[in-house]
Amino acid sequence: MSDAMDWQADVGRDLMQSTGARLALLVRGEGASVWDADGKRYLDFLAGIAVNSLGHAHPVFVDAVATQAATLSHVSNYFATPPQLALAARLKRLAGTGPEGRVYFGNSGAEANEAAFKLARLHGGAERPRILALRDAFHGRTMGTLALTGKPYMQEPFQPMPAGVEHIDSTVEALEAALDDRVAALFVEPIKGEAGVVDLPDGFLQAARELTARHGALLIVDEIQTGAGRTGEWFAFQRAGITPDAITVAKGIGGGFPIGALITFGAASGLFYPGTHGSTFGGNPLGTAVADAVLTEIEDAGLVENAAVRGEQIRAAVAALGSDLVAECRGAGLLIGVGLRHPVAPAVVAAAQEHGLIVNAANDTTIRIAPPLTIGDVEVDEFAEAFGKALATVTDALLLENTPQTSEASA
Repeated sequence: MSDAMDWQADVGRDLMQSTGARLALLVRGEGASVWDADGKRYLDFLAGIAVNSLGHAHPVFVDAVATQAATLSHVSNYFATPPQLALAARLKRLAGTGPEGRVYFGNSGAEANEAAFKLARLHGGAERPRILALRDAFHGRTMGTLALTGKPYMQEPFQPMPAGVEHIDSTVEALEAALDDRVAALFVEPIKGEAGVVDLPDGFLQAARELTARHGALLIVDEIQTGAGRTGEWFAFQRAGITPDAITVAKGIGGGFPIGALITFGAASGLFYPGTHGSTFGGNPLGTAVADAVLTEIEDAGLVENAAVRGEQIRAAVAALGSDLVAECRGAGLLIGVGLRHPVAPAVVAAAQEHGLIVNAANDTTIRIAPPLTIGDVEVDEFAEAFGKALATVTDALLLENTPQTSEASA
């Protein structure tokens, strides 16, 4: 194993440079805390980008991994297993699909959205070549999901994109103008996480459901970042009181184990047929056993309700800091975007890390907060103290930068 001082060199030499610089070498986690190779503790209020629903090393997670790994870990998709069937039934119940719903398992959010893309193509055929998605939305980095992602700067190095996807503004007026009988599907993030935790306008999802139903298009809701209780509901679409044709989930359902799923409702459940899609590892007993255990704990421990309560506490704590840097808080539950008045989010993240807090800059003016669903009063208070110090550090730096300096000659 490399010495702690050598890890940055190891990263530069051995890892593909497709991401930015690594911020620390983390070696251990427990609950909402992680420790780096030098023994420094951090309060983790990012949770692997909304992944670690139960925090780190939760006994339920650890036991599920160990028990299933000692029993049956992989058998291919030629066979069914009890954990796979149990998780599918649980997801259908939590999403409210009814008995006609179906579940396809993959290994990530991108794979879930790729399956949804193919679902849309199967529904549309030659008569419905158009697929709509929202500007500034994020659905993944594979070629299919990148085509759905409404961020031109991400697409530019990989052009041409798969054809047929059009991006529209997140307004009811844009929906009304774009939807017609040649649209196969509309893809929607109920909260745009990678855009800075941006809420959709009031009534948008209801309008999307009404218009897609009127024109015979599928409404596909990307719940990869918002699902598994993070927003204070099991799935964010439920806040709008609608029933989509399909949702995609990943991240928080596995609590740290890689898994994703496409969940269908109604007639959309009959679109796939043998040979149209598959995955060697998708739905393996190890992944599905862990995800079922994670969702069971979220349900039994009341963590969906906890997400709603703690989210309000965090918003109140941020407001109580009285920082001139903070413009607003967006999002729902424990998916929060703190909007800043100046493009200094990366500096705030760095200052927070210095004070033992892990958060994320979704963009230059947004701090993303997505802690484990298990947090309580102690963690919220610790967050407020560290975040307040980080904001103060950056505010002081801004004041110093904008204060005219008196020269010796004029003094």
